[in-house]
Amino acid sequence: MVNVVSNFVTNAVTSTVTSTVTKYTKHLPQALYRTEQVRELDRIAIEENGIPGFSLMTKAAEATFAVMRKRWPQSVRVTVFCGVGNNGGDGYVIARLAQQAGLDVVVIQVGETTKLTADALTAYQQATEEGVKVLVFDALWVNESDGFIMSEGIIVDALLGTGLKGEVRGECKRAIELINRLSSHNDVNVCAVDSPSGLCADTGSILGCAVNADITVTYIGLKQGLLTASGPQQCGELFFAGLGVPSLVLEKVVPSATRIDRPYVAKTLGKRDRGAHKGNFGHVVVIGGDHGMGGAVMMASEAAHYVGAGIVTVLTRGEHIAPLLSRHPECMALDADTHSSTIDEIIAKATVIVAGPGIGKGAWAVSLLQKALMTDIPLVLDADGLNFLTSGAGEVFRQRGNWVLTPHPGEAARLLQCSTKDIALDRFHCAKQLSDRYDAVVALKGAGTLITAAPENIQLANVGNPGMATAGMGDVLSGVIGGLLAQQLSPLDATNVGVWLHGKAGDCAVQESGELGLQATDLFPYIRRLANGKQKLCKHI
Repeated sequence: MVNVVSNFVTNAVTSTVTSTVTKYTKHLPQALYRTEQVRELDRIAIEENGIPGFSLMTKAAEATFAVMRKRWPQSVRVTVFCGVGNNGGDGYVIARLAQQAGLDVVVIQVGETTKLTADALTAYQQATEEGVKVLVFDALWVNESDGFIMSEGIIVDALLGTGLKGEVRGECKRAIELINRLSSHNDVNVCAVDSPSGLCADTGSILGCAVNADITVTYIGLKQGLLTASGPQQCGELFFAGLGVPSLVLEKVVPSATRIDRPYVAKTLGKRDRGAHKGNFGHVVVIGGDHGMGGAVMMASEAAHYVGAGIVTVLTRGEHIAPLLSRHPECMALDADTHSSTIDEIIAKATVIVAGPGIGKGAWAVSLLQKALMTDIPLVLDADGLNFLTSGAGEVFRQRGNWVLTPHPGEAARLLQCSTKDIALDRFHCAKQLSDRYDAVVALKGAGTLITAAPENIQLANVGNPGMATAGMGDVLSGVIGGLLAQQLSPLDATNVGVWLHGKAGDCAVQESGELGLQATDLFPYIRRLANGKQKLCKHI
C-alpha cells in the first residue's frame, strides 16, 4: 500500500508534528521522474522561484517525521543514520524534531562531519545545539557480538538517498548491513528518507546492497525506480510529499514516465451506448492449448469476456473442447485439427487475435502462429508465441507491427538475447529496446509492470503482488488485453488498462483471502467489478 503525505504542521512548542495522510491512489501525481530530473526541479524551485533550500529540507523532514509518528506512535527511540550529503541533512532535521518531541534520539554519523556543507551543515549545527547526541560510525562495533545493539524503536536511513553513483562501498556498505541486521528484530522498524540507501531510484535495481525499509518517504517528484524491480520490496510502504513545490515548477520538467491510475482507466473505458449489441464489442479469437495445456486458452477466453468482449472463439486441440465449453459456454470452440481448412476463414473474422497461451513449441504451434502473424489483425502475443519470435521461422515477423507483446523477464531476455540479470538492471531501457526492436506495444511484466510504445513515454502500473506469481496469470492478462482491444481501444490504451485491471484485481483478491493459494481464475470477479467502476466492492480500494 502506498500513501501521500500533505498538509503537515510542526509545533516545536508542544513537541508534536501532525499530518494529514490520504490515500496514494487518490492524490499521488501520475508523473514519474529520474533522479536527475528531480534535482532539476529542486534547482528550479530554489534558484528560479526563491524557495530556500533549507526550507525544502525542513519540510521534507517534517513530512517524514509526521509519517513515522503516525505509523509507529508507540516508539520512543529513534536512531538516525546520517551521511554527508543533503540526505544526511534531512536526517539531522528529523533528529532535531524527534528531540523536541521528547523522544530518545541518537544520530550515527557515517563519514566525517567536516564534509557537511551548506544546508546539511546548518541542519547538523541546529541538531547539536538542541542537544541531539551524535556518534561516529567508526567508533561503533558492527558485529553481532560487539556492535551497536538496538532492540527496539525506529531507525531512520538518511545515508545516501538518491545521490548514489555506482555500487555501495566502504563505511556506507557496513552501515547498510548493520541497519538490516538491526531491523531483523521484530521491534525495530526502518524509515528511509527519499529512497532506501543502495537502491537505484532510476531503475529499481540494488547497487550492491540496499536498506530493507518498512516505509519510505520521497519528495517533490516521485522517482520511477521506487515502483519497479526491487523498488517496492526495498521501499516497503511508500509515501510521497510534494513539499509545496508549485505546479509551475513541475511544468518545466517533462516526466520520464507516467503512472497508470484509476481515473485514467475510468476515462479510457468510458460508457456503453444504450443501443449497443455484441457486434459493437468485437470478436476475439484465442489460439493455443496444445496437448495438456487447455487451461491456458480457457482462462484467456474467459478473461476476454469478463472485460466486455462481444464474441470469443477458441482454436485449440479437440480434447479441450468439451471441458472448455463446460466451464465457459459463452464462447465458441473449434478443433484446430479437424477445422484446419477453415482456420484462415475463422481468423479473418477476428477483431483481435490472442495467440500463445498454452500453444507449445511443436509443428502444430508453428503452423497456427504463422497463420496468425501473417494477418494484419491486431494481435496479443504471449508465452510460447513470444519464444517463437526468437526462432528462425519467427524472426521474419519481427517488425509485424500492430501487436502487443507481454513478456516476463525470462522471455524478454530471450527476445533481446541477453540475461535476466540485464533485464533487472534497467527495466526501463529494456522495455524501450523491445518496443523498438519489434515495433510493438510491450508490457514488460514483473513488480511495477512497464508498458511502452516507442516513442511514447513509458507507463508504469504499480499494482499486483507476490501472490500473483502462479501459473495462468499471464494467460488471464493476455485475454484481458485482447478483450479490450476488441472494443476499439488503441493497443497502448488496451495494454495500460489491461495491466492495471489485472494487477488491481490481484490486489483485491489478496486483500480478501491472502497471497498464498491465489489462483489466476480468482481474479475474474474483481476484473469485472473494476472494469465497471465498482471499486467499493473491492474492500481495500
